Amino acid sequence: MPTIEQSVEVEVPVSTAYDQWTQFEEFPSYMDGVDAVKQFDDTHLHWVASIAGKREEWDAEIIEQIPDERIAWKATSGKGNSGVVTFHKLDDNRTKIMLQLDWNSEGMVEALGAALGQDDRKVKGDLERFKEFIESRGTATGAWRGEVEKTA
Repeated sequence: MPTIEQSVEVEVPVSTAYDQWTQFEEFPSYMDGVDAVKQFDDTHLHWVASIAGKREEWDAEIIEQIPDERIAWKATSGKGNSGVVTFHKLDDNRTKIMLQLDWNSEGMVEALGAALGQDDRKVKGDLERFKEFIESRGTATGAWRGEVEKTA
């Protein structure tokens, strides 16, 4: 199971970065290969993405969410993955976002892409596009400030 760890610093307050990240249905606006995200309730999402030229779908559950600090998830069906994104206040108008993503590679194309670091570059690019998106707006498109207590 490959693990990707990437980070980006954004020139917005931690609450703005966090609030935008909670707008999961907006992910296709800045995440390459994410075709759609549908949020059903506070903790359940359905993802559609193009991975190595192949359409993939999966359901995910948010297993922990602490406003302005972290969001952790795991896939419950389909493409296996899990991860956590954390938000670190650098100063009043600057935030470091750290993302750790674990996923199941399937087949030779995905395994080769992981081995060559293509996955790391793709995630880094997604974070850079998030940075451009949120910095150009200066405000989040919405917010969810609820908390999800850590589950197994």
